[in-house]
Amino acid sequence: MKLAFSTLGVPGLPLSDVLRLASTHGYHGVELRTHPEEPVHPGLGPEERADVAAEFKAAGVEPVGLAGYVRIAAPGDDGPVIEEVRRLVDLAHDLGAPFVRVFPGADPEQSRQSADAIAARRLGTAAEYAADIGVRILLETHDSHRAAADSIRVLGLVGHRHVGSLWDVMHTWLAGEQPTESYAALSPYLGYVQVKDIASADDTSPLPLGAGVLPLADCVEVLSRHGWDGWLCWEYEKRWYEDATPLPELLDAGRRHLSRLLNESA
Repeated sequence: MKLAFSTLGVPGLPLSDVLRLASTHGYHGVELRTHPEEPVHPGLGPEERADVAAEFKAAGVEPVGLAGYVRIAAPGDDGPVIEEVRRLVDLAHDLGAPFVRVFPGADPEQSRQSADAIAARRLGTAAEYAADIGVRILLETHDSHRAAADSIRVLGLVGHRHVGSLWDVMHTWLAGEQPTESYAALSPYLGYVQVKDIASADDTSPLPLGAGVLPLADCVEVLSRHGWDGWLCWEYEKRWYEDATPLPELLDAGRRHLSRLLNESA
């Protein structure tokens, strides 16, 4: 497995500094939080996109994926949602990133059946566009569909190889699933895995990897046992928790922790 971290942990940091952190601390890839307040977002022009791609190549670091904020199951017209996904897919293609992240984002008043149908319809439409340019759209285990069992209801309806799953291990744990259950459900669809650590279900502020309660060892073990060789991406939510320890101070220890888990599970 290859190791990456998300720029959610270094909000607003220039890309050159992000890539320097990855190279210095032994991470093979970076997940780009794709938001207007970040250096990389869909508003970049062709020359800027080419510059970003060139920076990644020069640094020897891979762009794992774009973490967008599309709410694929949200009520409303399909058109604007699909267009937002397409803009992310175009950006991913231009940067050489294989994945685009979307959220479920259903509203509480929506029925489960309605939310699933809306999400599947939109993902199915967007998948045809993504397939043409070689990008895969990943539905994250998050918010209204935080359990793997929730996600696969949608993914099963879509049935397209360019739509898959992003496994956020915190959300499946908060939903009450064991890693073996989550992996069994998501494995046919799995794009990559977001790891993190927290103090408890009631306190989700970010902690150094291994300092909290999330079953990271069990997650890595089940992935290793089944020969999965994709990305483990550390999503440290510094953007939402200003008092959290700065991520650069934790990157070395985080890499060592993940490497130790990988060695122990081999």
